[in-house]
Amino acid sequence: MTKRHSILRRTAAVCAAFAAGTALTTLTALPAEAATAPHPLQTRLSLPEPGGRFAVGSVALHLVDPSRPDPWRPGKASRELMVSVFYPSPRPGDRPAAPYMLPAAAAHFDAVTVNDFLGLRLPTGQADWAGAVTHAVTAAPAVPVTGRGLPVLIYSPGLGEPRTWGTTLVEDLASRGYVVVTVDHTYESPEVQFPDGSLATMVAPGDPDGFLSKALSVRTDDTRFVLDQLALLDSGRSPDADGLRLPPGLAGTLDLTRVGMFGHSMGGTAAAVTMAAEPRIAAGVNLDGNLTHFDGTPIPVAENGLDRPFLLVGKDGKTDTGPGWTTFLSNTKGWARQLLLRGSQHASFTDAEALLPQLGLDPAVREADIGTIEPRTAIRTQEAYVAAFFDRWLRDRDDHLLDGPSPAYPAMAFVGEGGASTAHR
Repeated sequence: MTKRHSILRRTAAVCAAFAAGTALTTLTALPAEAATAPHPLQTRLSLPEPGGRFAVGSVALHLVDPSRPDPWRPGKASRELMVSVFYPSPRPGDRPAAPYMLPAAAAHFDAVTVNDFLGLRLPTGQADWAGAVTHAVTAAPAVPVTGRGLPVLIYSPGLGEPRTWGTTLVEDLASRGYVVVTVDHTYESPEVQFPDGSLATMVAPGDPDGFLSKALSVRTDDTRFVLDQLALLDSGRSPDADGLRLPPGLAGTLDLTRVGMFGHSMGGTAAAVTMAAEPRIAAGVNLDGNLTHFDGTPIPVAENGLDRPFLLVGKDGKTDTGPGWTTFLSNTKGWARQLLLRGSQHASFTDAEALLPQLGLDPAVREADIGTIEPRTAIRTQEAYVAAFFDRWLRDRDDHLLDGPSPAYPAMAFVGEGGASTAHR
């Protein structure tokens, strides 16, 4: 099996993990003891503070689609998803901070995902993933909105990554006035913990190319369903019999005519694929996700391009996104840019960039995982460019950061012929 492709390497790692018996597809109820306190020797992790002017609220929602059988579990009549909604809040209040991961999901992430799927080579049991400090407050009141509502962003994680693995960037965007919805794609996500305590883990991939094609199709359907549910919730109607609602003040503030999508690795691929199929998504960002099949041929969205704005941001050094991205850019009729984050690695576009430096790793391991770029620089540079992109295309606020290289952010390079920007205006 070739290992030339970042997403495909991840798929190969997942396949190997299943072959070794290190991961099983489960949906089991967990005992109450699962919510145990961390071992006193575990490292307590924290995320960097968001850079926007608002505090951040967050709520987890259990969404059920009775019209769609689960595509990964034959015989399961309804598709069930867990999503988290992050949004701007005027004040944190006295509510608790949102957990980074729920206990059972955190235990599986530590025992299986972090090494077998993500390949980060971390000592098991060293990090307190469930206790990581976030800056989102559970069900905090939403910021008052007059006139035009808040633009909405959908975040799709990479293959083998939970929806929480992009929280740093997600919280930052929410602090800047966006409603950001993170989605776990059940049975393709490494672990999803539901409100009843049950834990669903990834299905065995089988044929890697077929698995990837199916996963991208399922992610498109999941995203459409989430957008439909958001429309119901924003109207104040509950989409289910349990009376599911948005937090105080958030219903009625979502502007679903201004929707963007972004993601890391296969989540970035999914952003492009979903945009091609779903006209409600007006702009998208791909963070180091490939646009080719296993054999290196372009996937349909690369061959056809897009007619709406799209941003590609890649890692430094030897990369395998080139053929698919080059084809995509040449066929895209809408605005497009390709950027490169100097000194970065594939995991630099996830919370690994913020959390791994806190674990005292061997320098060689740390460099292999998140590159040589200084972590704060990597994080703030990404936040600035992703926010500038969505501000430009969803808010009509152009700070011209995307026009060319900026002395304020020397780590971000514009890619194209002779080092010039690759763009369509």
